[in-house]
Amino acid sequence: MTIKEAQETVDRWITSTGVRYFNELTNMTILTEEVGELARIMARKYGEQSFKESDKDYNMADEMADIMFVLICLANQTGVDLTEAFEKNLIKKTTRDSQRHKNNEKLKK
Repeated sequence: MTIKEAQETVDRWITSTGVRYFNELTNMTILTEEVGELARIMARKYGEQSFKESDKDYNMADEMADIMFVLICLANQTGVDLTEAFEKNLIKKTTRDSQRHKNNEKLKK
């Protein structure tokens, strides 16, 4: 599925199953909550925190998909073409960071 197809799929789902988009502020809050859920898993799986009993059934891929879904909702309702935005962002990063990471001593270890 392309990013454009994902945006179209989410829009169809929202209008058929979700009834309507939550407002932008609500979706921004939900996005923050979903990122927090992923952060909780990452802190326990890769960091020093241990899993609580309630954390044992985590699904990192599902949390990442939740983040994508809400981000796509925000893009749709604010008129952002994520394909175009992502392509421009890669160009920006490539131009800005063409030598930066290669010259970073911390990354050579």
